[in-house]
Amino acid sequence: MDGVIRLENITYTYPLASVPALKNIDLTLERGKFYALLGANGSGKTTVCNVIRGFIPGFFQGELQGRVLLEGKDLQSYSDGELALKMGYVFQNPFNQITGARDTVYEEIAFGLENFGVDPDEIRRRVDRVSELTNTTFLHAKNPFELSGGQQQRVALAAVLVLEPDILIIDEPTSQLDPQETERVFTIIDQLKKMGKTILLVEHKIEIVAQYADEVIVLDEGNVVLSGEKHAVLTDPALIRYGVEQPGAVRLTARLRAEGYPIDPGTLTLEELESQLNGLLHVKEDSHGNDPV
Repeated sequence: MDGVIRLENITYTYPLASVPALKNIDLTLERGKFYALLGANGSGKTTVCNVIRGFIPGFFQGELQGRVLLEGKDLQSYSDGELALKMGYVFQNPFNQITGARDTVYEEIAFGLENFGVDPDEIRRRVDRVSELTNTTFLHAKNPFELSGGQQQRVALAAVLVLEPDILIIDEPTSQLDPQETERVFTIIDQLKKMGKTILLVEHKIEIVAQYADEVIVLDEGNVVLSGEKHAVLTDPALIRYGVEQPGAVRLTARLRAEGYPIDPGTLTLEELESQLNGLLHVKEDSHGNDPV
């Protein structure tokens, strides 16, 4: 198991708080996998992301117990610059990500590379490549603050991806987006998964999690209560107890099984359910002596 990130017995309490926001968290994130982090509001999802990225305790202060390992080294031993190159963080609100230090989208995407002193030719090559990936090339001449929310989110993604980090921490990137922009953002995230990036995503849209994630982690009141391969976790009836809705296909599968249909209880997506129902239809037609359709 190639554990690129390891949280060891993490307990964290915000300043002035009397109860820890995270309690004895033990997690290992393997290289190249896509993890979805789920839980009700206030369960600790964003806090976990901030711990992994090093914003806790550095920025938020408070009391942190335990340790975070990145590629086998204590996270605290990395400089902010080193972390920015290894691990990209995409905020829930793109307004928090766009610097405002540049007047155009092109300059905004290039800004981080300029700060690292990257050669101008390399900057142009990387900006052009990441702009194609995020479908932001046509926005290059526009002011970042004049864009729609979905466009701003894609620019924020581009500004992180241009640094070419191998790890991406993404906190509810579609919470303020319409279905069309949500699909665009997840198309990008899916491409990053296929490129072998390690991804930790906070997301409430459970159907999208079911479609794209490899593993699912569920938090409740600062504790990891469920963790594992997505089919096992998202079909677990305990999800509802922790404020997480099961995917529609899981709920429909339960109803069909209750009516006697031999559907796999691990069915997770509508595509999987449709495939099984089509298979049952073929079997029924064959049993009546008809040619399969």
